[in-house]
Amino acid sequence: MRFASLIKLTGVCLVLFACSQADPLGTPTPAVRIEQPVETEITDTPDVEPSATVEVLPTITPTPVPSLWIQPFIPEQLKTSIHLPEGIRQVQSSLEANLRLEVSDANPASRWIYAAVAPFPTLVEGVAFEDVLGTWKGESSGPFSGAPLMVSEDTREVLSAVWGEPAAGFVQVFPEDELDEAAWNERPSWAVVPFEALDPRWKVLEVDGFSPLRKDFDAAAYPLTVPISLVGDVSLQEQVNLELAIPASNRDPSKLTTVMLTGVTALVRGTSNTMYSRGVTYPAEEIGFVLQDADILHVSNEIPFFADCPLYELNFPELRFCTNPRYIGLLEEIGTDVIELTGDHFADWGDEATLYTLELYNERGWPYYGGGANLEDARRPVMIEHNGNRIAFIGCNAKGGGYATASNTRPGAGECDWEWMETEVNRLKQEGYQVIATFQHQEYYEYQVREQYRCDFLRLAEAGASIVSGSQAHMPHGFEFSGSSFIHYGLGNLFFDQYNSMPGTNDAFLDRHVFYDGRYLGAELLAIRFIDYAKPVFMTAEERQTLLEIVFSASGW
Repeated sequence: MRFASLIKLTGVCLVLFACSQADPLGTPTPAVRIEQPVETEITDTPDVEPSATVEVLPTITPTPVPSLWIQPFIPEQLKTSIHLPEGIRQVQSSLEANLRLEVSDANPASRWIYAAVAPFPTLVEGVAFEDVLGTWKGESSGPFSGAPLMVSEDTREVLSAVWGEPAAGFVQVFPEDELDEAAWNERPSWAVVPFEALDPRWKVLEVDGFSPLRKDFDAAAYPLTVPISLVGDVSLQEQVNLELAIPASNRDPSKLTTVMLTGVTALVRGTSNTMYSRGVTYPAEEIGFVLQDADILHVSNEIPFFADCPLYELNFPELRFCTNPRYIGLLEEIGTDVIELTGDHFADWGDEATLYTLELYNERGWPYYGGGANLEDARRPVMIEHNGNRIAFIGCNAKGGGYATASNTRPGAGECDWEWMETEVNRLKQEGYQVIATFQHQEYYEYQVREQYRCDFLRLAEAGASIVSGSQAHMPHGFEFSGSSFIHYGLGNLFFDQYNSMPGTNDAFLDRHVFYDGRYLGAELLAIRFIDYAKPVFMTAEERQTLLEIVFSASGW
């Protein structure tokens, strides 16, 4: 029977072959796909099995479980910001990991900003990157030539991963909490610290002209930027980077706030006469752009505006002052944000002029403090939130008497009540504010700090103020730190006519204070000098250095 079946199949094949030859033009016969076996009734061949269709499935590759190793000396702030989600485990050895977070530029997940710093009373303004790198490699150069570069242990490890091991004797390593004190004890000295370790007692040095304290800081061009990469299994990198939410940097410009504190403004006598002849905005022609750049510009305007204010002569004998209302255009021009009203002359032209002045400020949306429509108004702090930074201004007049007329029924400057001020400063600090306390205090013409000043300023620093600043001074006074609180006993004039009147009155400071993510980082000192009765200009580098030497020496530094 098997043989008979074979004959039948052979016959079928011959028939099919003959049919294929029947096309004389050689046109191909369409392919025929047989989806299933042909059923043939063959009852006497039970051992022949029908054919079957076989489906081949793809090989399943298991997804690896992410295991992450974090380099031990990665900055602490970066490590603490990482919260491992479910499904990602942290391992203690790089050999166990399929992903590593480490100092490398292979696949940057974050760029960590470091700063070159020196103790605050340092005259040097900046260094070249080649000075930093050269010292690290054992070739000391630049303004700190011969002084070892100070770093913490973690910073040494991070920079070693980028630059190689430091040359022996050219780098000093200290515990992080001792670095500040060590640098102050070994002046002249310098250091490198991560941006998050900045403190008011440090002066941030420019590196190749860049400072991370500045709003125009260019992180991409800044040489003290360290890349931190997520490397390893490429298939996991993007997913894990998203899940870990690794911060792109330790410096986010959306968390930065600058506050410019200024000294005395009194648009009267020689200043108002010059504005009358040269134009209302003439005094701001040279320094206005820097004042405008501040996120919050503070102006201590001592003088009330009064519609019938006379045009003062330069040597007007009476110390009773007012300002023509049109001169408020100068305060508009420089971008005023906050007005301090602790000045001695705020009530010089009576209640009507004082209240009129408050109206002008309210119309422009300028909050004020230290003076007001009554004592309660004068004591009310100005509270501002900017880029997540909560900043409060509070102030008073320490002279009292006729200089501070605010009461339950009268407007004017508020007299200092030290116990109330201490309590209020502490309250604001507990509510998360960085407190700026300013005074109108006794006036004197010398750089050194007088002991009565120190007692009053220190009280508010110890109560929790981040900054304590003297607004009364007509020339620069010294500085002091109380813990991390910055004290400047007097800045000098911003717009006032004491040009060439006494030694020191031609000079002044603008103090630019920097806040970041709810912390006070420190101050930059901008030095100005008057060229006439109304206009200040920025000092040259030589003039600035001379002034800093005098004032730092007067501060005991």
